[in-house]
Amino acid sequence: MSCAVLISGTIGWFVLTAQQPVVSVVFWRCALGAIALLVACVATGALRRDIASARQLILAAGGAIAVVLNWLLLFAAFPRASISVATTIYNTQPFMLAILGTLFLGERLTATKIFWLVLAFVGVVALVETGDAGPTAGSAYLAGILLALGAAFFYAITALVAKQLAAVPAIVVVLIQVSVGSIALAPFAFANAMPSGGGTWVKLAILGVVHTGVVFVLLYRGIRKLPTHVIGALSFIYPVVAMIVDAVAFAQRLQPLQIAGASLVLIAAAGTTFGWSLRPRQPVCE
Repeated sequence: MSCAVLISGTIGWFVLTAQQPVVSVVFWRCALGAIALLVACVATGALRRDIASARQLILAAGGAIAVVLNWLLLFAAFPRASISVATTIYNTQPFMLAILGTLFLGERLTATKIFWLVLAFVGVVALVETGDAGPTAGSAYLAGILLALGAAFFYAITALVAKQLAAVPAIVVVLIQVSVGSIALAPFAFANAMPSGGGTWVKLAILGVVHTGVVFVLLYRGIRKLPTHVIGALSFIYPVVAMIVDAVAFAQRLQPLQIAGASLVLIAAAGTTFGWSLRPRQPVCE
């Protein structure tokens, strides 16, 4: 699980240095990732005739739309808002999921959840306010934040679909989704010039095979063996690694107000993920 989130934190560097249209990057990630995941499924015996019902297959295929839009929007946000800011905003996913759960699954939106939501909103506002200064100034910065918020929303949709597919191995669900995604994006990707140069192909291959195939296999194995609170804690390694990569590779360091805003977003995300309560626990009488 730790390896999976560490690798995930480097994805922004590969996306930006590949210097390809976002549609092409996502297509090759889906296509090469599908090959890697197919090999993993065959090797582990995950593919069986009774692995999923027709309804589950249709639902997984439909979820591919959310997966593809999630990646398209996030990758488009990187050059506009920086990897650090886009990744931080992307971590508003728990709030998106909480709202969707309230709307569609009948889950309660408690006062504590509302508090964390408001705190995250304040953090996002702080990040937006810094768009008037620095190398990412202007409307492109705001567009990057909006794109990252959109990516978080579609990630929450993906998670909502995954909840309906709990009986199907996650690796099979992802295989279906990236396969459908590669088919859907093929016409748009091939409308652009084919990637050229060995370095570009290596980066695209790593995005597909490593960041999709290997990472999802590691996540799948980790999720099966770890308790939920440990999984939630390890997931916060991802934005930290992304910020380090951004600082080292692109000399992109957050301003003080951005650091404050990012901290509020991540603290609120942690509070939502771990179910931190605002009420003090009552002592237990024996």
